[in-house]
Amino acid sequence: MSNVAERSEKAQALLASRRVGYLSTQSKRRPGFPFGSVVNYALDGFGRPVFLFSTLAVHMKNLQDDGRASFLVCSPEVEQDAVTASRLTLMGEVTEVPEDEVEAIKAMYLATHPGAEEYAEFSDFGFFRFHTADSYYVGGFGEMGWL
Repeated sequence: MSNVAERSEKAQALLASRRVGYLSTQSKRRPGFPFGSVVNYALDGFGRPVFLFSTLAVHMKNLQDDGRASFLVCSPEVEQDAVTASRLTLMGEVTEVPEDEVEAIKAMYLATHPGAEEYAEFSDFGFFRFHTADSYYVGGFGEMGWL
């Protein structure tokens, strides 16, 4: 197995093992600056991150203006030593889940985040999907690269 293939496998495993990540959007308030948010996510059937966002959230207002974003997922060890912890950065675009997919995505998301059931029905909330254009994986000190 090549180094890239091994990193890709580890990156996919990391993404599947976590439920919370860090979303950076293009700031509408301060153009040219990134805006970071901690967000819940689940993976759809193709391994793409899916979010449940309120249109009132700052990151959602930013995405409505510019859908490009970065999404960072870290292993729990990042709290002890960020240099040796695994992490994956995805760069891409966030788009609304099409209406004909919402019920299936909602069921999948709520299986991962049952506490979201309460607000998933609010009219200002919707499901959004991250479409990855590029990704960078760090498996710890000395193990890193584009995928």
